[in-house]
Amino acid sequence: MRRTLAGVALAVTSMVALSFLIPLALLVRSEAESRAVTVAEQRAAALAPVLALTTRPDDVQQAVNELDGAGRLSVHLPGGRLIGAAYAPADAWRRAARQHRTFALDTPDGWVYLQPVVLTRDRVAVVESFVPRAELDRGVVTSWVVMSVLALGLVAGSVLVADRLGARVVRASRDLSDAANALGEGDLRTRVDPKGPPELQEAGAAFNSMADRVIELLAMERELVADLSHRLRTPLTALRLESERVSTALGPDDAERLDAAITHLEGELDSIITAARAPLTGGPDPSGPAVPCEASRVVSARVEFWSVLAAQQGRDCTVTVTDEPTPVLLPEEDLAAAVDALVGNVFRHTPEGTALAVGVDRTAHAVVVTVDDAGPGIPDPGRALARGESIGGSTGLGLDIAHRAADTGRGRLEIGRGPLGGARVRMELELAPERVPQGRRASHGRRRRHWPLWLPGAVKGGGR
Repeated sequence: MRRTLAGVALAVTSMVALSFLIPLALLVRSEAESRAVTVAEQRAAALAPVLALTTRPDDVQQAVNELDGAGRLSVHLPGGRLIGAAYAPADAWRRAARQHRTFALDTPDGWVYLQPVVLTRDRVAVVESFVPRAELDRGVVTSWVVMSVLALGLVAGSVLVADRLGARVVRASRDLSDAANALGEGDLRTRVDPKGPPELQEAGAAFNSMADRVIELLAMERELVADLSHRLRTPLTALRLESERVSTALGPDDAERLDAAITHLEGELDSIITAARAPLTGGPDPSGPAVPCEASRVVSARVEFWSVLAAQQGRDCTVTVTDEPTPVLLPEEDLAAAVDALVGNVFRHTPEGTALAVGVDRTAHAVVVTVDDAGPGIPDPGRALARGESIGGSTGLGLDIAHRAADTGRGRLEIGRGPLGGARVRMELELAPERVPQGRRASHGRRRRHWPLWLPGAVKGGGR
């Protein structure tokens, strides 16, 4: 933009300068010629009274010398005698004498003015006044040089002013663009110093107001989440008391699983409240990069945790987990929530007894977690991945949790048809760097553990 403004200023100023410079240069030359011609005419007119009194050559010569000592004034006396030097052709001054008319003509050496003077007894003398070519152009070149210098100065000054103004506009625009990019990347503390033209100052002030409003809205949303989570503590406490009362009627394993589930739910609520009440500053994550977790271990743990519900519903499930290391750049709790969401969708949106399969595999650069089922499938995968969009009567946030987990793990989430005939949800996560101890080689072979288990399902919304 800065170069554009300077170029526009240069073009406009040059056009304006040329539109005035060319006519002015022509006018200066015309004025110089007019001045020289006027002087020549005045000298010729001053000699006419002398010729009216006397035509004696000596007297006429004296008068010519007094009016012009440069030899540019001459007189053609009656009878053809010449006083001074002649510059006009003979036929020219004879025609002037014969027609009693003044003549002006250009010659290779300059400009000649012929003025006839009628004497007594019908005699005619012709006064010749000569202006050299250099006299006609005297001062023109100097005037042109001065005007050219002034025009160049005007153009240079205009370009300099336009460059300064362009730099001011560009700097303000760049600051606003950088602030907008920083805000888009999550740095909520970024602000701009409104400067530049009034329009950019208004835009900067509007950007600061928008950023403040975004922080207010996010703070209100986080506070609302914290309050809602806190309100769940009361029914959760009642649930724990009730579980303690009925634990005597359950077996030791069932009582332990029930207590573990309630404890896990309490931990999740505490995490939500802590995260929601954390200071809302934005910018880089002060906690640093996420600690990698072992995807195979997390998936296996979540499958084992929900095995009771799978057994109750008679669901046949096959879990295939690779023996290779599967570190991923995703916190363990986020991966667990994503697996719960995907498996829970199967239980919520397929009839009891529908088979499913969970797999963990490793490629050269990623870890792939797949959840397949033998249900009706997902007819509209794009709508299912939309946040808050539900086509199965749920909250519509289920697959979005897995989608965001895939984004956090620098991967992607895909929905399609699986080998069981129903839906296949494929979550690909970037492989985290491994630290191989010295003296130990990493195995490149792929061994799989096939676990036929009875999987539970977490209640989770998903756009199925």
